[in-house]
Amino acid sequence: MQRKFSRRQVVKSLSIGSAALLLSPSSLLSACGARLPQKRGLGVALVGLGYYSTDLLAPALQQTKNCYLAGIVTGSPSKAETWKKQYNIAAKNIYNYSNFDQVANNPDIDVVYVVLPPSMHHEYVIRAAAAGKHVWCEKPMALTAKECREMIDACNKAKRSLAIGYRLQHEPTTQAYRHIISGKQFGAVQKVSCAAGYRESRSDHWKQKKELGGGVLYDMGVYAIQGARFGAGAEPIAVVSAKTSTTRPEIYKNGLDETTEATLEFPGGVLADIKTSFAENINHLHVKFEKGELTVNPYQPYAGVKAKSPLGDIYHAYAVPWQQAKQMDDDALAIMEKKPMLVPGEEGLRDIRIVEAIYKAAATRQRVSL
Repeated sequence: MQRKFSRRQVVKSLSIGSAALLLSPSSLLSACGARLPQKRGLGVALVGLGYYSTDLLAPALQQTKNCYLAGIVTGSPSKAETWKKQYNIAAKNIYNYSNFDQVANNPDIDVVYVVLPPSMHHEYVIRAAAAGKHVWCEKPMALTAKECREMIDACNKAKRSLAIGYRLQHEPTTQAYRHIISGKQFGAVQKVSCAAGYRESRSDHWKQKKELGGGVLYDMGVYAIQGARFGAGAEPIAVVSAKTSTTRPEIYKNGLDETTEATLEFPGGVLADIKTSFAENINHLHVKFEKGELTVNPYQPYAGVKAKSPLGDIYHAYAVPWQQAKQMDDDALAIMEKKPMLVPGEEGLRDIRIVEAIYKAAATRQRVSL
């Protein structure tokens, strides 16, 4: 389950310091409360100041080496004032949704990080690119594959980078076990299962509103989809079967999925069972090979990703919000060095194509080819 961490809890958690077994990060970053000098690397503007920006991205941007918090975009004057004081943000770097496009005239801001409900990603990624800014976009990338493609095209046209906020692809345990899988050290993959979910207690969040991109498959489901892809070391060729359900129809209305299960088929007949849910706490990846098994449990927490394999345990100790800081530092460095993004827009597009196919398979009760 993804816990919400207060700033106090984050700072307290930095007492964790045990050594990693494999591929340890070079060093833990400084405590979240430490104020580092501004104007280091690229200036980042956060668009949307909900929980993820407030509790994770903003603290992470106090740790990053290649980028810093330069601006914000919010529709709440009270939030704007709070953030201005807390992070010493210049008034000229604070925008609302009406004057957002004026960011084009602000040299302090190099990157716009879109952290809005999924239904708004398409609009603001395209507007940010048109303003001449590099763009980072939270997952899920968008509501449809068509929107994803338009976002990619807009950034390409503007000659700006686009990265999707898949923090796990920057995470060292994840990178280590993916390397093991791609190297076929245990022979061919035979079977994969992945689950990602938690008990969602809110009832009036965007996650419960279909028009805003709600439903578990868009949110936690992309983790399960990515886990299946990571475990198989390949891209799926079909959704064999799928079903959606809810135990709380008064909250998950009009067909909105509280739980989704699906079986994906990969080349060579490899099958992956995935499950994602807002009804239960589930968090694992299991891969069966010809010569052994790999288990990642928990699979996608903000800290403490742990894998067990025939080669031994893989575990890297770090504290929240190290993953977010690492992700943004990696992406900022890629921009500065004019290198490809580790997680480009095409990666988000792949997952949304699969999301659409899963929903279609659930609706038709038929196999859907990808």
